[in-house]
Amino acid sequence: MQTLTAGTLAELVGGTLIGDPATIIGPDVVIDSREITNGALFVALPGERVDGHTFVAGALAKGAGAALIRSDRAEEFSSTAGSLVTVTDVVAALGRLGRFVVDEAAEGGLQVVGITGSMGKTSTKDLLSRILTDRAPTVSPVNSFNNEIGVPLTATRIGSDTGYLVSEMGARGLGHIALLCELTPPAVGVVLNVAHAHLGGFGSQDRIAEAKGELVAALPADGIAVLNADDPRVRAMTDRGPARVLLFADGQRPGFEPGFPFLGAVWATDVTPDRWGRHTFTLATEVATISHRATVRLTVPGRHQVINAVAAAAAGVALGLAPEQIAASLDGAGLDSRWRMELTERADGTVIVNDAYNANPEAVHAALDTVAEMARTNNRRMGVVLADMLELGEAAAEDHREVGVRLAARSVDWAVLLGDHGDDVASGAHRGGLSGAAMAVVHDKQEAVQAVLARIRPGDVVLIKGSRGMALETVAEQLTREDPA
Repeated sequence: MQTLTAGTLAELVGGTLIGDPATIIGPDVVIDSREITNGALFVALPGERVDGHTFVAGALAKGAGAALIRSDRAEEFSSTAGSLVTVTDVVAALGRLGRFVVDEAAEGGLQVVGITGSMGKTSTKDLLSRILTDRAPTVSPVNSFNNEIGVPLTATRIGSDTGYLVSEMGARGLGHIALLCELTPPAVGVVLNVAHAHLGGFGSQDRIAEAKGELVAALPADGIAVLNADDPRVRAMTDRGPARVLLFADGQRPGFEPGFPFLGAVWATDVTPDRWGRHTFTLATEVATISHRATVRLTVPGRHQVINAVAAAAAGVALGLAPEQIAASLDGAGLDSRWRMELTERADGTVIVNDAYNANPEAVHAALDTVAEMARTNNRRMGVVLADMLELGEAAAEDHREVGVRLAARSVDWAVLLGDHGDDVASGAHRGGLSGAAMAVVHDKQEAVQAVLARIRPGDVVLIKGSRGMALETVAEQLTREDPA
């Protein structure tokens, strides 16, 4: 953000200033005291495990210009040197600050893109950011900063020269995406899919679709909704708001219903994988009288990354970028965020595919299909380390059993299953024909590593996949070493 005085900051967030109103704050806004820079605003977020107020004094001592704290905690810092801005709700105050930064930048031409969906948000965000950064300075979330804290915090990184803000929007329930759209109002909204992710918090996929559609409903009449024509629940969002619609798809050109303001379509054809599951495809664009075709080669493995790349391309088209420029930016593209189909080949020929960032049934099925194809194409054995898919509600046991069936159908040579639902996955795999001797159900990550070491052979292709809360990246990182022990 642009620097501002402590007095102005307090006024913007509806707080009370304790300190010198002329103190210069910014440009950085941080929630981690280890990231303090001179003049930064330290936001003391309350948390279940760590309370940011514990680090206020240290942040000010390191050079923070001010700390944003809860009003009922102000007495604790009466003898602390430095400026404090006290508010009733720190998260809401951060949201107001983020919205101010966006509104100020919008006067200079900033364009905001919102992205939501049950899976693929972060990969699409990375690919779109690559496209946009080639045109103008672009701000996008670090990893998956996609909630009421991460969205405005990302917005505070906007500078005077920022041309684009990519806002990744997640939801834990109805109304969440609507709130995020108030914090960073989008002109372009991308909806990727409606899957089983977080089903436990919603109850049904229809409720998930209702929540994701809040992004479309928030778009202005001159905005553009970029919708996945391959997902019926997403395509049905065309009437959720007044915005025009641009469709994207994988495999063939989506058709348009007459009488609706469709701008056109972007899709992939001629999709071809290499031996490690990295795909080349023809990116096709038809908007108004403009038709364009270009070859795009992705460097991240996974068939599902093609639709993410097409979605990113469609967002670029919606923002007015030329199709040939978009294709050039995507060609050779990888991902900036970690633990998404990261492929590491050890000296002994073993290939570790670290896809540990998150998991839901559709994403696990896609990852299994991708790695099975890698193993088949390269005549390698396939191993998997699977941990629980969280937040699935009443469907959790059956969803895990279905993953087991898919695992067996992909002729997996061995599997290590971690978590409360490891037995469910094993049950499904056994039902699908995988022998019990090929599987190990374990209870912690170190036990998982030992179980892998008992089964792995040089040259194996190993998928590592689980929900974020299972933190399987630590297992992946240990196994990528030549001596995992």
